[in-house]
Amino acid sequence: MDDERATTGRTRRRAKPLDRTRLEELAVAYVARFATSAGKLRAYLQRKLRERGFVEDEAPDLDALISKFVERGYVDDESYGRAKAGDLAARGYGARRVEHALRAAGIGEELRHALEPGEHARRHAALVLARKRGFGPFERKPVAGGDEERKLREKRLAAMLRAGHDFDMARRVVEARSEKELEEWVAEAREDTA
Repeated sequence: MDDERATTGRTRRRAKPLDRTRLEELAVAYVARFATSAGKLRAYLQRKLRERGFVEDEAPDLDALISKFVERGYVDDESYGRAKAGDLAARGYGARRVEHALRAAGIGEELRHALEPGEHARRHAALVLARKRGFGPFERKPVAGGDEERKLREKRLAAMLRAGHDFDMARRVVEARSEKELEEWVAEAREDTA
């Protein structure tokens, strides 16, 4: 069977190699459609160049193209990072997951450090995850106790750790006796930062 055939039986045409104009058009379409960072835009353009090639003798200057987009305000790493960090925290993810996502998006170390969630935001994210997943005082089905309860507690702790929360915070949430206790714990961090 022909390598060019798709599973539908149609022949796929190879995309034409890119030139500078088409590369810029792809970049404009990408930033118009997605909120992005300079690092993510670079990765996208590099992928397109690998897939399609470049017709001109000299490779395109991606740094200049990306700088032009940053100057025009099409790409803003700080705004992207702030939105991404806020979204992850609102969904219950901890500081480690936020840092990992920002690093993967190509956000610089200095900016990642500046966008690091504070103690109140970290505690609030842990509370959000506990509510959403039914951990600690939000447990939907009480467990009888003994070995089964210990295993479930360990699973809850592991889930909190995978979500990017540190061990002490995860343990505090999973072992909390009441919702009020956790809410006071979160409020306490707000008062400390005020």
